[in-house]
Amino acid sequence: MPCRWWQRDATFGGSYQPKDNIMSIIHHDEAFRDRAAMLAMRAMMGLSGSFSIEPGAREAYDQLISRTKIADGIETYPGKVAGMPGWWVSPAGTHVEDGAILYVHGGGYVLGSAEAYRGLASQIAIRAGRPIFVIDYALAPENPFPAAYDDVSTAYAELASTTGGKVALMGDSAGGGAVLSVAMNRAEAIPAPVAIVVYSPWVDPALEGESVEGLGDVDPILNRQSLTDGARQYLAGADPSDPRVNALKANFAKLPPVRIDVGGDEILLDDSLRFEAVAGEAGRQVETHVWKGMVHVFPTNVAMLKASAHALDGTAEFLKRQF
Repeated sequence: MPCRWWQRDATFGGSYQPKDNIMSIIHHDEAFRDRAAMLAMRAMMGLSGSFSIEPGAREAYDQLISRTKIADGIETYPGKVAGMPGWWVSPAGTHVEDGAILYVHGGGYVLGSAEAYRGLASQIAIRAGRPIFVIDYALAPENPFPAAYDDVSTAYAELASTTGGKVALMGDSAGGGAVLSVAMNRAEAIPAPVAIVVYSPWVDPALEGESVEGLGDVDPILNRQSLTDGARQYLAGADPSDPRVNALKANFAKLPPVRIDVGGDEILLDDSLRFEAVAGEAGRQVETHVWKGMVHVFPTNVAMLKASAHALDGTAEFLKRQF
């Protein structure tokens, strides 16, 4: 059994490295400027409450996510991969055939769009020097499980073929869980991603992580009810332990190198720590970064948070090592 999140936090400021150094947890302190920004954000969120994962919240969610500025030197345009719609986010002079990233957005399988995520994708693309395809996968409740999984699997298989296997997978929240599941459940004939990077991945729709309750009072964005609503609409009665939606139950023998960035103050923290523990037991390479004081998918707030910029820079460095 993995340690509780608060037990692991006792090592704050250092690196937790189990036997053989297969996996590691790197703790990052909170910058003074970030602490002030987070206090302001918490005050604002306290007035509006946690985010609702319902179709009626789609417009508001997209408005929030699209605040991330599109980086200079980036071209964005709509496109399709294997018939799946989305947006290409490409640095000047890059070519898909030389290697690309497939990004799967978050939103509890109910919210989010590729267009809204262009800003975040651009901040990754300009740093990593790779084109990114942000997929518009089918959303629940109109398209329940396994629709999102199937869409991402189809797009990944096509990109892997186009690039000769030079594809990295990325995602946040539900999208992070989706890319982990897709990588570990892929058919034998489909090559592994060169790497996976996920922000605040939601890997367990059964919500069995201890931080769901343990951090419920400090997470200003998510709560158990909002995640329960998202899981209910996507699963539509399906088994929450199905490996196509619960990455903790997937085939870890197929897992490529992974980097995880997660906030120290979010209720999904334990999803990342449990995933890292299971991956380590399977002998896989996982690098987990826990950012003190940060909340769910904090890398979107690159304009205000030093931690966001540092996480994005770390993403690029990790991807460059794997490509």
